Amino acid sequence: MPVLNSKIIRSFIAASILGAAFAHGAGFAIIENAASGMGSAFSSGGAAAEDASTIWFNPASMTRLKGHNAVAAAHLIVPKTDFTDTGSTYADGTPLNGPNSEGGKTALVPNFYYTAGITESLFAGIGINSPFGLGTEYDDDWVGRYHAVDTDLTTVNINPAIAYKIDDHWSVGGGVSLQYVDITMSSAVDFGALLGSPGSADGFAELSGDNSEDLSFGWNIGLLYNLNEATRFSLAYRSAVKHHVIGDADFTVPASAAPVVSTGAFTDTTLYSDVTLPASASFSAFHSLDEKLDLMLDILWTQWSVFDELRIKYDNPEQPDSVTTENYQDQWRVALGGRYHLNDDLLLRLGTAYDQKAVKSSKYRTPRIPDNDRLWVSLGLGYRLAKNVSFDLGYSHLFVNDASSDNTFESSQSSMNHTLKGDYDSSIDIFSAQLTVNF
Repeated sequence: MPVLNSKIIRSFIAASILGAAFAHGAGFAIIENAASGMGSAFSSGGAAAEDASTIWFNPASMTRLKGHNAVAAAHLIVPKTDFTDTGSTYADGTPLNGPNSEGGKTALVPNFYYTAGITESLFAGIGINSPFGLGTEYDDDWVGRYHAVDTDLTTVNINPAIAYKIDDHWSVGGGVSLQYVDITMSSAVDFGALLGSPGSADGFAELSGDNSEDLSFGWNIGLLYNLNEATRFSLAYRSAVKHHVIGDADFTVPASAAPVVSTGAFTDTTLYSDVTLPASASFSAFHSLDEKLDLMLDILWTQWSVFDELRIKYDNPEQPDSVTTENYQDQWRVALGGRYHLNDDLLLRLGTAYDQKAVKSSKYRTPRIPDNDRLWVSLGLGYRLAKNVSFDLGYSHLFVNDASSDNTFESSQSSMNHTLKGDYDSSIDIFSAQLTVNF
């Protein structure tokens, strides 16, 4: 059965070109879960209930959708991350050699949602998306090569949900999530440091794994309160999801480092790691000022403090654990936005959001996730192509605050504990498109 699950999910990834990019929510969250929400910086949250994507934001809001609703969306995420060295050093304090590098990686992230009214009070649906992802790629010889070269994290979340309309004011909803995670990380290995000459003999390590043998589960719940036809409020919660990742470690060792390999370390082996992806909670509000203008607010809390370290264990007893202290902190995101009904067919959207960083100190900021506070500026439109078909476009630019790094590589061999010191100059552009069909 695990093999079948793995094949199904891997096929979904290949078919939909599911990618991951530089974190666009704080940490490595992917908030791009609908193009209709993109245009207002996702201030619509779970209260707007514009389409079937509300399964992700608040399943209770499905009760506002009539008949059958299907949404297919895609987001092109274009990050830019430039690193400038300001004094990186080898463990012995001498300057660490290597050029600066740009680490952004463009990716395409799709979503799919479907809802249906079972009775006048009972609703059901399913959503497929990627709630977490990360992708950075630096030059093999850059100054931070011992900290990171390539990083790819992909998640697939399959979320069936139900909702029940209690009365004209109250609705409740909930669902379960089947979640798959796949991760690949690579970096250079300074074998020269182990031989007493730092930087003289670089090797390479690539670590990869997934949870296809033991897929992970989570759950979500939501509450919707309709004060009246013009005003409504949403509360929603998503559980943390624990993953057990199993994979392989592949080492490339230069000939000059043969004495190191003879000890049994740095030989290809299997690996495993336990990773917890955070819980989140949100409050959303929606208010129609008149027939033309709607205002929206969304406040999102994410429990990033569960990500305190990344520990990778090896089945080779001579290979010590790889440990990266992350020390993430819980964070908040606040979004404000509006939408204007220009006519019966054309809807205009505008929004902004402030997204707090999860990495609070330069000591823990790694090149794999050079996280910092960011400001969203978003705009979009929705257009009715036919009676039951509409099309949405959204665009966001994320202004990411300059981030500094003073991160020391952690190793059981102190001679390899090099320090990456420098500044990241980052920004992100996101282009979204969506097709919605109601029937």
